[in-house]
Amino acid sequence: MTLSNPLLQDFDLPPYSAIRPEHVEPAVDQILAENRAAIAELLQRQDGTPTWQGLVLALDELGERLGRAWSPVSHLNAVCNNAELRNAYEACLPKLSEYWTEMGQNRALFQAYEALAAGPEAAGFDVAQKTILDHALRDFRLSGIDLPADKQQRYGEIQMKLSELGSRFSNQLLDATQAWTREIHDEAALAGLTDSAKAQMKQAAEAKGLGGWLITLEFPSYYAVMTYADDRALREEVYTAYSTRASDQGPNAGQNDNGPVMAEILDLRQELARLLGFEHFSDLSLATKMAESTPQVLGFLRDLAKRSKPFAAKDLDELKAFAAERGVSDLQSWDVGYFSEKLREQRYSISQETLRAYFPVDKVLSGLFAIVQKLYGIEIRELSGFDTWHPDVRLFEISENGQHVGRFFFDLYARANKRGGAWMDGARDKRRNVGGELVSPVANLVCNFTPAVGDKPALLTHDEVTTLFHEFGHGLHHLLTRVEHAGASGINGVAWDAVELPSQFMENWCWEPEGLALISGHYQTGEPLPQDLLDKMLAAKNFQSGLMMVRQLEFSLFDFELHATHGDGRGVLDVLEAIRSEVAVMRPPVFNRFANSFAHIFAGGYAAGYYSYKWAEVLSADAFSRFEEEGVLNPATGRAFREAILARGGSQEPMVLFVDFRGREPSIDALLRHSGLTEDAA
Repeated sequence: MTLSNPLLQDFDLPPYSAIRPEHVEPAVDQILAENRAAIAELLQRQDGTPTWQGLVLALDELGERLGRAWSPVSHLNAVCNNAELRNAYEACLPKLSEYWTEMGQNRALFQAYEALAAGPEAAGFDVAQKTILDHALRDFRLSGIDLPADKQQRYGEIQMKLSELGSRFSNQLLDATQAWTREIHDEAALAGLTDSAKAQMKQAAEAKGLGGWLITLEFPSYYAVMTYADDRALREEVYTAYSTRASDQGPNAGQNDNGPVMAEILDLRQELARLLGFEHFSDLSLATKMAESTPQVLGFLRDLAKRSKPFAAKDLDELKAFAAERGVSDLQSWDVGYFSEKLREQRYSISQETLRAYFPVDKVLSGLFAIVQKLYGIEIRELSGFDTWHPDVRLFEISENGQHVGRFFFDLYARANKRGGAWMDGARDKRRNVGGELVSPVANLVCNFTPAVGDKPALLTHDEVTTLFHEFGHGLHHLLTRVEHAGASGINGVAWDAVELPSQFMENWCWEPEGLALISGHYQTGEPLPQDLLDKMLAAKNFQSGLMMVRQLEFSLFDFELHATHGDGRGVLDVLEAIRSEVAVMRPPVFNRFANSFAHIFAGGYAAGYYSYKWAEVLSADAFSRFEEEGVLNPATGRAFREAILARGGSQEPMVLFVDFRGREPSIDALLRHSGLTEDAA
């Protein structure tokens, strides 16, 4: 099997086109069996005091072997999902969960780590090694190392079930997203939509052998209808289908319903927290984060909400008055995007669609690369002749002073059988292996932008440009690390509520004239973004920022409250409604089932952690304020950020790294100023 199974081979970049569903389970079974035998042998050799090389590096090698096989499988399951691959992927989830639980509850392994931390070699460890050891001992305790055998077994059962339920949530959401489409045969029904949106819908129809136009619930299609469709009934229909996906409501009510999955996930998380001695899952979540306590997080979010809500109420009043002037006196959720865009156009004479012509994808990429090359002293070039999972995928190499640093894949466009949203995955970690060789990092950067249509290049909205910069910030965090120990290189070991700092930080250059000059150019003429459009865009930057802030705070508070109060008799919808009463200014219709598609917290690692976006936004806004003081393309400031934050990965606590860069602890002022949520901005 080894000879014919690509997942069991040594490879530089994964042989994506050769990986088949039937390869997955045999490869995982073989690697897990071999790893278990290797761990048993390794522990027998730990007589006397363990060494870093004999223990940590040896385990890193085993982890890397498993990751090398599993990472491409997990990636393909997200970007090229099909029934056979999904089945193979899901068959492995309980096996992997069981393996990691075994590792976390292996007392001999725990004692070896304790002995290493207390031994003579530890005195000479660098700061990253010390952090890795501290985190390892903490994680053993969070894996139930101190529990009696029966409770350890229950811990393992819960972890296995949670892994399976997270995957089921994700699958049901993907299936629900694809289960609804709307064929349009009369172009008049699409009045108001842009030519590019209609061309995309025509292409979607042709791909399914249909005539006319096809509206889907993939985000570019949904966004186009909600923002531009003049037909209010069509907007309502599409909004209803989108906001009831995977639920007991809407056109496909009861199909792929994530309601029971969510209830079971929440019960199991609460049981897990109690097993480990925490009152609620929110407390367990914070055990590995920068924030210190549940009251601190809730206080932070509620303080922001209190400051933002008056601005949000003012935004909504303006929008309602504007809609009423145009004959809609009962503004509904499916009207908000449409009238917001019309109001933006009237007030600033600018629309996302006008801007799209100035952001052809290749111009944006070359400008993005120019910015980071100037800030961080790196070079980026495109590579060809590599194995891939889709023809649209591109591969790039980062180098510095002629030396290879790392590589990253870009998979930028929405398509069928691809998970929605945007994300960065570390495909391979930077580390020095047991043989002393330096292994370079590889990242996958995935988005869901509107693809090219006909002979036009892919043209991005400014929102999409911002998303691209965000994900690339994560990529740089992974790729520009100088840490050579796997446990703290790149984003490994970084507290979840600090991991969004480099990504949100990168978004700032999408709003700076010096950045925009590099990333914009009309797709036909190459003409840079004209000054009047630039001025309008910057003037419109904080348009409805109050509404956007309370929307994010609604999600963050809902997530945290859900996990901090579970068991108080309230269901998911009750908690959501209570939070909306507290912070929202616009209430969605009663059929809205937002929670059923909130994959971030039910399938994506952000459980009791969605607040991280706002928490890290405070850090990123304050970090960027140093660039505002010293020059937004100042190479010296860029190098300082690289060395303090990006290079050091998870080697030290995030606050230490932030203070090293900024010279002080973070302040909320920069975020409020950047968002236009200060009295002088009102």
